[in-house]
Amino acid sequence: MPKWLEDAVFYEIYPQSYYDSNGDGIGDFEGIIRKLDYIKDLGCNALWLNPCFDSPFKDAGYDVRDYKKTASRYGSNDDLKRLFAEAHAKGIRVILDLVPGHTSEEHFWFKESQKAEPNEYSGRYIWTSHCFEGADGYSFIGGESPRNGTYLLNFFKCQPALNYGFLKPDKPWQMPPDHPGCIATREAVKDVMRFWMDMGCDGFRVDMAASLVKNDDDQKSGAQAIWQDIRAMLNADYPEAMLVAEWSDPERSLRAGFHADFLLHHFTEGGYRTLLRNYGGSPGHVSLEDDRSFFKADAPGDITLFLNDYLPKYEKTRDMGYISLITGNHDTIRAGYNLSPEELKIAYAVLFTLPGVPFLYYGDEIGMRYLDLPTKEGGYYRTGSRTPMQWSPGKNLGFSAAEAERLYLPVDPAGDAPTVEEEAGKADSLLNSLKAVLRLRRSIPELNAQPNLGILYAEKGKLPFVYRRGSLVIGVNPSGAQVRAPVNIPKGKPIHAIGGGRLEGGICTMEARSFVIFKEGTDR
Repeated sequence: MPKWLEDAVFYEIYPQSYYDSNGDGIGDFEGIIRKLDYIKDLGCNALWLNPCFDSPFKDAGYDVRDYKKTASRYGSNDDLKRLFAEAHAKGIRVILDLVPGHTSEEHFWFKESQKAEPNEYSGRYIWTSHCFEGADGYSFIGGESPRNGTYLLNFFKCQPALNYGFLKPDKPWQMPPDHPGCIATREAVKDVMRFWMDMGCDGFRVDMAASLVKNDDDQKSGAQAIWQDIRAMLNADYPEAMLVAEWSDPERSLRAGFHADFLLHHFTEGGYRTLLRNYGGSPGHVSLEDDRSFFKADAPGDITLFLNDYLPKYEKTRDMGYISLITGNHDTIRAGYNLSPEELKIAYAVLFTLPGVPFLYYGDEIGMRYLDLPTKEGGYYRTGSRTPMQWSPGKNLGFSAAEAERLYLPVDPAGDAPTVEEEAGKADSLLNSLKAVLRLRRSIPELNAQPNLGILYAEKGKLPFVYRRGSLVIGVNPSGAQVRAPVNIPKGKPIHAIGGGRLEGGICTMEARSFVIFKEGTDR
């Protein structure tokens, strides 16, 4: 386990929307380099960059055309190498987004695989035996290749699925995971990882990590075997390399060799959704009626919905690796859509004082809003969470010197759109509240990633929520009324507070809309 993960706080950057250094309307590597001091001052010491490889951008870079070449819109390979070096000089690690399940249909591997004549790439993707043979419930495309077969897709039409095999092959065209063609795919991914690690990369976030092997059972044993093999390579050659999975099943992903796993649950109760965005409707058609997110002040939800999902996962994996909680990401509707800045202060304070390796999505630190926008590069409902970072008042909110029509996406047009410059100048702003929590996390080891969580009070439908991290007792009350709870801790002194609270005589009293960290056993 890389030791640097113990106090890591990640900042996710969607490169095309972060900072445009050359006035072409699109963010770039140089723009990120220029903002490294801001990221460090914010309290983040690690970056996750969304895909920045060469791509036709039909799915925002998740359709890779060349894994070993950066997209020219961001800069060259040398520019990314310089970003690694500049970040390292400031004590910031950088991981890249690895998309191992599919490529662009424009990738060289796929163009070779499409040929009628057998070649070394014929087995790199999944093909049926005949041009009119379907794929048994999988999405597929036929009639576009000289090869006599149809090929499987992972997501959009532009994303043919790479071949890692079928756990239980039952058709002539289905290969087992140990078939030489499937092993070649795995080795090609290792080669890509080595290429970027040698250039200075510190690891990878892995897209849809559980999905590689087809008709894998619920245990995902096929995918686990692949990642265990890759982990062995990294342990031998790059022992400090970090892997974080988009799996949302920490027990299985950590056993597979990942150091951390996102607890997402986009569309079901539990995990991220219950805390921050528990409202009705489907993505793109959300309704804020009867919002039961835990951090809503006027009608707070039930913390046990989160804990009943989170705690079993935490207990099973506490000695294996980390669970990563997020403020949001490029695939989720921003938390600022349904939570006010005051509600977000408490939400972030909790997320960044729980165990594990947390991730902050760019712009969430100032409460950037979700915008209702038409799809861009396959974003669909997600597009509204990918708008340009808002740095300062004025032209394009400081993101770019380009004319507005050239911007990758429009900036928030509202007159009160939050910006870094304005938030930095307000002592009680969301930005400064978050920075204070991250400073505390860095200065007190008990608040880092270590598994020292204890639940002191968490009752269904009741408040406050009280938990401990070592000798620290943390009380949370998102509601608009004072609440009290027995915690069996005689006393504690507040060392950090949003709102107010007391810990006396074994009772934790929390004022309305409050978050307080108490040091156990000290005098007030």
